[in-house]
Amino acid sequence: MNMKITDSVTWVGKVDWELTHFHGQELSTHRGSSYNSYLVKDQKNVLIDTAWTPFAHEYVDNLEKAIDLKDIDFIVANHSEVDHSGALSELIKRIPDVPIYCSKNGAKMIKAQMHQDWNFQIVKTGDKLDLGDKQLMFIEAPMLHWPDSMFCYLTGDNILFSNDAFGQHYATEVLFNDLVDKDELIAEAIKYYANILTPFSKFVPKKINEIVDFNVPLDIICPSHGVIWRDNPMQIVELYAKWADDYQENQVTIIYDTMWNSTKRMAEAIANGLKKTDETMKVKLYNIAKSDRNDVITEIFKSKAVLFGSSTINRGILSHIAGLLEEIKGLGFKGKKAAAFGSYGWSGESVEVVTKRLEEAGFEIANQGLKVLWNPDNEMISKCEEFGKSFL
Repeated sequence: MNMKITDSVTWVGKVDWELTHFHGQELSTHRGSSYNSYLVKDQKNVLIDTAWTPFAHEYVDNLEKAIDLKDIDFIVANHSEVDHSGALSELIKRIPDVPIYCSKNGAKMIKAQMHQDWNFQIVKTGDKLDLGDKQLMFIEAPMLHWPDSMFCYLTGDNILFSNDAFGQHYATEVLFNDLVDKDELIAEAIKYYANILTPFSKFVPKKINEIVDFNVPLDIICPSHGVIWRDNPMQIVELYAKWADDYQENQVTIIYDTMWNSTKRMAEAIANGLKKTDETMKVKLYNIAKSDRNDVITEIFKSKAVLFGSSTINRGILSHIAGLLEEIKGLGFKGKKAAAFGSYGWSGESVEVVTKRLEEAGFEIANQGLKVLWNPDNEMISKCEEFGKSFL
């Protein structure tokens, strides 16, 4: 499938309806994804990014339906990760001398991954590639989300090819933001940001301001995954600016794992206490052993505070809680309160362990947590409710 975006720009990518996980098994993709590649035809023709390695042959065969490969004058590799550059090897077999425009780090990383020294042309912010009637301007975007990442802007059509920024893992046959379910789209966009871009939030406003300072019209944003933003494309830019600013809603998320439901009962009682403090506040509970980890991380991203509960096992904590705490440590959430709770049978270390992990992850520790010996009775359930009431 190829699809016209403008008279001179065609989408030539691949929609992956069956994708369930990304980055190995690290990121769930409930609605699939797409690997967006763009062909710009002018007096000179340029291909912007390719597709993931498993689809290399299919991708190149499909590309040949849009253009004779020998008529491709330039390739732009905005990012070296193989979901974008994976089809390069197959493509370069057909057109071995075509120049590949990328950042300095991009050339270094493509060489390291593919062990090929192709015709790399290094570009930096402000450099331009003359296509004839139009120009392609390059904008380096390091750490959004890799050191090699960059954007490019097409004059005339006023299109920003933003690579991983402003994207979502969202498979659709219609490709444009005004043709898909808006609630689904925003849900996938915030999940994408929370799980991938949160650690790099400090770079987001700087890059947005840099693009604004170019003072160029912006009619379309073409990311490398998900939909193309043609209806009010600045809406996703505005959302990124909001999400990058230590984002939080009036929400508290309770995450727990439990052995014999004692910690579960504590979680439910704490939630009841929280709701009594503010009826407008969203309180969400997740058993992390039974919930999608990336969906839970998205809820943490939206929350102003979180509570983590774990039974004690072998003087430590349950493995699903431990794994989640390790992951959110790397994401580096800011401006969120946290506390721990849990049940125990004889040693009772889980609350202290979780509290320490939360502190290491950058959360503001609200209190030293709450322990319950064995199964909570009515008195302890009341204490859990009071714990919830006093948490914030």
